[in-house]
Amino acid sequence: MKIAVVGTGYVGLVTGTCLAEVGIDVTCVDIDSEKIEGLKKGVMPIYEPGLEAKVIRNHEKGKLKFSTSLKESIKNSDVAFIAVGTPPDEDGSADLKYVLAVATEIGEHMNNYGVVVTKSTVPVGTAEKVRQAVQNALDRRGENIDFDIASNPEFLKEGAAIDDFMKPDRIVVGLDSDRAQEIMGKLYKPFIMNGHPLVFMDIPSAEMTKYAANAMLATRISFMNDIANLCERMGADVNAVRKGIGSDPRIGNKFLYSGIGYGGSCFPKDVKALIRTARENNYQMRILESVEDVNDDQKAVLFLKLTSSMGKDLSGKTFGLWGLSFKPNTDDMREAPSLVLIDKILEAGGEIIAYDPIASHEAKRILGDKITYVNEPYEALSESDAMLVVTEWDEFKVPDFNKISNLLKNKIIFDGRNLYDKKEMNELGYEYHCIG
Repeated sequence: MKIAVVGTGYVGLVTGTCLAEVGIDVTCVDIDSEKIEGLKKGVMPIYEPGLEAKVIRNHEKGKLKFSTSLKESIKNSDVAFIAVGTPPDEDGSADLKYVLAVATEIGEHMNNYGVVVTKSTVPVGTAEKVRQAVQNALDRRGENIDFDIASNPEFLKEGAAIDDFMKPDRIVVGLDSDRAQEIMGKLYKPFIMNGHPLVFMDIPSAEMTKYAANAMLATRISFMNDIANLCERMGADVNAVRKGIGSDPRIGNKFLYSGIGYGGSCFPKDVKALIRTARENNYQMRILESVEDVNDDQKAVLFLKLTSSMGKDLSGKTFGLWGLSFKPNTDDMREAPSLVLIDKILEAGGEIIAYDPIASHEAKRILGDKITYVNEPYEALSESDAMLVVTEWDEFKVPDFNKISNLLKNKIIFDGRNLYDKKEMNELGYEYHCIG
C-alpha cells in the first residue's frame, strides 16, 4: 500500500512513522520546508519517547519519506490521511480551514481511487465538508475519479504515543462504503493481529467518539479536583478517597489523580469544541461547561496556596519551579498549568527559576526571558524562597530532601501533583502544601 500523511505535527508524524514501521510505504507531507528538511536529517519537531529512532530507521530503509509536495505524494496513493491542526477559534469552535484546504488540494491532484481520511480531531459533520471540498476540486478539473471518505480519530497519549499506536486499545474507523472498509481493514491488519479491536461505524459516530472520550477523561479530572478541594475543607485525604473509589470496577483508577488541572492540545480544545457544537444544535452541555470552569479555577489553586502562605505581594521572592510541560514525557506546553502559575507569580512581583528535563526550549519560545531556566533540578532551588512542583516527571518523585532543605531559604514545598507524603514532609520539618 502507498499512504500519504498530510501534516507532520504530533498526530501526523506518529501515524506515518508507525505505519512505516509495519512495512507500509508512507510519505509525510508538510508545507513547512524547514521541518521537512530537518526530518530528513533526523531532527524531530516534537519530543516523544521512541519516535526519533523509528523515524530515522524507516527513513533510511526508504519506507518513510518526507516531502513538501502534496501533488507528487498523493499520486497513486491508496489512502490520504489529513492530520493538520484544528486550532480553536475565539468562540471555542474548531478551525477547519487547514483541513479543508488539504481536502481541496487532494481533489486537485489525485489521479486514482483512494480513501481520504480525517485523522485530525474534527467536529461531527466535518467529513461531509471534506467530501464536498474534494468533489468540488475534481469537478473544477472535469475529472470523474471515485473516492471515499473516512473518519479515523486518534487516541494517542503524549508520552506513550508509539505504544498507543502499535498496541491500541481500539481502532475506530467511520466510513460508508464496503470498498473503504476493505482498504482500511487491510491497512490496520498488522495492528489487530494480537486481538486489538478494529471498530467500524458510521462517520458521524466516529467523529463524536473522539470528543466523547476526551470529554469523559476531562470530566474525571475535574471531578477529582473538585473532590480534592472539598476534602481539604473537610479534613479528608483525597489520596485515600481516590484509592477507595478507584477500586470499584465500575469506576476504575485511571484519571482519578487530583492536581492543578489538565492542559495539552486535546482536552481543553475538545471540551470547548463539544460545548460549541452543542450550542450550535440548541443544546447545553451543562456538565462539560462545569468541567471547563473547574479546570480553569484549578490552575490557580497552587498560586492561592502560595499567597496564603507567603502573602499577596511576592516582590523580592524567588521560587524554584520543577516542571513546565503540561504532563511528563512530552515537551508540549499548550494550555500548561505552569503558564498560569508563572504569569500570576510574575504579576505579584515574584521571580521564577525553572527546570524541566525536556520542555525548557518550548517554554523559552513562549515566555522568552521572563523566567530563568536551569539544566539541573536542584539548581532551581538554590536560594529560592520556596519550591513548586508542577509536572510529575519521574525524576521528581524521590528527591533528596536533605539537599533540598539546604538549598531553600525556607523549607516550604508547594506540590501541585501530590508526589510526596504529607506526614513524611511534616516529620522532615517542611511546610508542605498539596492538593486535597
